[in-house]
Amino acid sequence: MPGENLTREEARERARLLTVDGYDVALDLRSAVGPDDGPRTFRSVTTIRFRCAEPGAATFADLVAPSVTAVTLNGRALDAGSVFDGSRIALEGLAAENELVVDAQCAYSRTGEGLHRFADPEDGEVYLYTQYEPADARRVFANFEQPDLKAPFTFTVTAPAGWTVLSNGDRDGEPQAADGDPASATWRFVPTRPISTYITAVVAGPYHMVHDHYRRTLPDGTVLEIPLGALCRKGLAKHFDADDIFTVTKQGLDFFHEHFDYPYPFGKYDQAFVPEYNIGAMENPGCVTFREEFVFRGKVTRSAYERRANVILHEMAHMWFGDLVTMEWWDDLWLKESFADFMGSFSQVEATRFDSAWITFANQRKAWAYRADQLPSTHPVTADIHDLEDAKLNFDGITYAKGASVLKQLVAYVGRDAFLEGARRYFKRHAYGNTRLTDLLDVLEETSGRDMAAWSRSWLQTAGVNSLTPLATYDAEGRITELAVLQEAAASHPELRPHRVAVGLYRRRAEDGALVRYARAEVDVTGPRTVVDELASAERPELILVNDEDLTYCKIRFDEGSLATLRGRLGDIADPLARALCWSALWNLTRDGLMPARDFLDLVQRFAGAESDIGVLQMLHAWANSALVHYAAPAWRAEGGRQLAGSALRELRLAEPGSGHQLAWARFFAQVAETKDDLQLLHGLLDGGARIDGLDVDQELRWTFLAALAACGEADEAALAAELERDNTASGKRHQVRCLASRPSAAVKAEAWSAVVDSDALSNALAEATITGFGQPGQRELLAPFAPRYFEVIERVWRERSIEIAMAVVKGLFPMLQDTSGTVGAADAWLAQHEDAAPALRRLVLEARDDLARALRAQRCDEGAADR
Repeated sequence: MPGENLTREEARERARLLTVDGYDVALDLRSAVGPDDGPRTFRSVTTIRFRCAEPGAATFADLVAPSVTAVTLNGRALDAGSVFDGSRIALEGLAAENELVVDAQCAYSRTGEGLHRFADPEDGEVYLYTQYEPADARRVFANFEQPDLKAPFTFTVTAPAGWTVLSNGDRDGEPQAADGDPASATWRFVPTRPISTYITAVVAGPYHMVHDHYRRTLPDGTVLEIPLGALCRKGLAKHFDADDIFTVTKQGLDFFHEHFDYPYPFGKYDQAFVPEYNIGAMENPGCVTFREEFVFRGKVTRSAYERRANVILHEMAHMWFGDLVTMEWWDDLWLKESFADFMGSFSQVEATRFDSAWITFANQRKAWAYRADQLPSTHPVTADIHDLEDAKLNFDGITYAKGASVLKQLVAYVGRDAFLEGARRYFKRHAYGNTRLTDLLDVLEETSGRDMAAWSRSWLQTAGVNSLTPLATYDAEGRITELAVLQEAAASHPELRPHRVAVGLYRRRAEDGALVRYARAEVDVTGPRTVVDELASAERPELILVNDEDLTYCKIRFDEGSLATLRGRLGDIADPLARALCWSALWNLTRDGLMPARDFLDLVQRFAGAESDIGVLQMLHAWANSALVHYAAPAWRAEGGRQLAGSALRELRLAEPGSGHQLAWARFFAQVAETKDDLQLLHGLLDGGARIDGLDVDQELRWTFLAALAACGEADEAALAAELERDNTASGKRHQVRCLASRPSAAVKAEAWSAVVDSDALSNALAEATITGFGQPGQRELLAPFAPRYFEVIERVWRERSIEIAMAVVKGLFPMLQDTSGTVGAADAWLAQHEDAAPALRRLVLEARDDLARALRAQRCDEGAADR
């Protein structure tokens, strides 16, 4: 990482000097094939045409490569050894108009950064794809790697003749034989529209590809035709449900064309599901890439399909928010990510079969935001990004989910029509350009007539999350005399924001006992106390729900009566969104050390079985496991685990055979199973000796059960090798590696630690699998010796490894399971002794330390519950 960082000041100075007119990029990828016998490179030849506002000035181009063969500036050969330092090419004496040609040997990646090379263990085929955000295009071709130096790109790719090769633009004619070699071919692509370097793309390999097309008549009568493609590895072709992917794609294109009034601007629309991908997906225009886990190898719940649809629509929204109009610098990353996150759910509810997406948003996405916004590293939605390392860490719950929540509040604040009209003006005014916060606020002020500057100061330029609590008084007849909403903020972030909220009153319905809303008021909450006059004189409720319908971004709190109702009758809330909001609020109380973990787990055991929304149920399973592992008092964990496993097995047996709920409970049961009888049942389900009606133990579920057995010492190396032989695929290999690392053995842990800390031999996917397997909750004593070693090695890891792998190691191996004040003290000592460490590294340690301190506070709360 040394020398590869780029500061905001450097980027601004380079943007002041340069205007880029175009790139020609030629890549020769024939070296990708052949035995997997070590590092390999490919030839990259880049021609950049650009202008300089100050002739005679100096600047630099970006390139991260093992070697440079030649550098030519305006026809003059430069000494490559002198001008290239491994990450930058020094350029001096620029003319008004310039042409730079760089001939380099670039490295294939095994970390998912740059041009990733994957050899399929199933058939030996090689697959390539690029992933650049925020700044890894420079690992593939020389460029000016910052979002505001947009330009058209023309790609030429030479590769094995039988491959599928894609880029952002349409193919320019048929591939031609390369160098007279019939085994190779050269693909040429038409120039792109002006785009940023980080969203250029190349996908190459023997991919399985399915074609379709989209057709729409525009308001002016012209017909828009968009060729559609969907592709995956050949080994996944039998699982590839391209028809469903195309259905969601077409629904999304209809929605965005109807509401954005700006035709999709990038020609074709390919969607590639690629192996060993670090993130969910990437919005490369015309060539979107997704992690291949969205191609489902086994049975999954409706929630998995909903999640995939959301990601498809999120990336599609980026074609406008991010690709057509791009932030000037990473400070305003929210201008694309918050909008795409919001638009993913907005379009999903209105255009697809997933009409409960706002429930998922409230229950899952916002949980991510609430956690991030309470860390010591919290930041405003519009962040202060000094350099690329800052930018890498800013792809977080605040930039995505809090920003999207703020936009949902904005729609309530300015109105849907004004919001969408603002978006339309924004696209037309800034097409193919770069923007800042003020550019968006300007159009929203025009369309809404609202003071967007004040709204922005409160919501976009301050950090922290507010808590809203109802306070009601009643007369002798049980009617409300006054209902107020109290707003609080943490002392570290004291901003009290304006909230547009709905307050709902709920009570029992006589005919069936369901808790239903019988009164509602929408109000602007400002300051520490706001009276809801509209609900005065309403009959006494059993539950008061602040932020009903989830209009704003806040932590919901309850009055004593409402909390008592939830403890006794949470499952009776009829409306699924209201129920999800209550679950989320109870989880926040648990995280904040205001509700004992055992109380939350009791609620899960009593009411989760009746939860109708599968996404909420799966989130409850995740929360319940976290509560048990991190927030429960250590002395009670074993008992809590037995109780949780018992209720999981009960609900598994009660669930409708073959349903998504049954599958979710089976996975959760495996996650918490520990007793001899529980493990014996998992063995039986694997070997056929036991059966649960309707439960199909497919290959993915087999690995889920084996992971539980391996962590408990019930599946040895031979058993895992046999399972890999049964499932000798890339997915199978990842599962096997994770299971191997999870076995309860000191030698196993030492081997796993060394594999990710001391060596870079593992690919990103296998490193991730090893880290996941290493840290098992039931192995705290076994993992204890690695806690001090963690603090000894992380600075070296950060210095020597790519940022993607370094982040995975620093986050994944933090000794969170050594939940004592001593571990907090060790983290504090490291931070005190390493004040000059990379800010991004310090941030990761500080965040993990805060999570651990929070867990200890929650444990103390739970210990207090034992005395009740």
